[in-house]
Amino acid sequence: MSAAPGGHNTDDRPHSMRTGVRLGIDVGSVRIGVARTDPQATLAVPVETIDARPGISASVDRVVSLVAEYGAIEILVGHPIGMNGRPGAAAATAHEFAAQVALRIPDTPVRLVDERLSTVQAQGQLHRAGRTSKSSRGVIDQAAAVVLVQHAIETERAQGKPPGRLMRGIS
Repeated sequence: MSAAPGGHNTDDRPHSMRTGVRLGIDVGSVRIGVARTDPQATLAVPVETIDARPGISASVDRVVSLVAEYGAIEILVGHPIGMNGRPGAAAATAHEFAAQVALRIPDTPVRLVDERLSTVQAQGQLHRAGRTSKSSRGVIDQAAAVVLVQHAIETERAQGKPPGRLMRGIS
């Protein structure tokens, strides 16, 4: 590896990637999409859609059980950022959800990650796969969580550091 003047890395090889399953969470007012990575953090896959209507406590309970089930090393919660770079209308809900998860499992890092256009990308992918908006309702949140977590691991691979903003937990 060589350094350019000023200490910048000129090596184009990807950075070292932490191993371990990450859970991606796309928080909505009605549904919460969950996706996970494989243990090598190369691919994200859908897990389930959680009904958010019983309330935040029940939803957090389910996420905590999924962390244990998959042995997740990190939780990545989508933070709805508007195209103007400011948190969107649903940002407070996502922030509160991430904070509640972080309180329940303090030894697991919880990060807020930019989810700009993840739902739009997921809808496009489902449409190209022949799914209508109506037939996609049950899986759109999972698909958005897949886009979110896939983007996060690609960002980590490119930058060599965990993505997003640490809410709480060990990094």
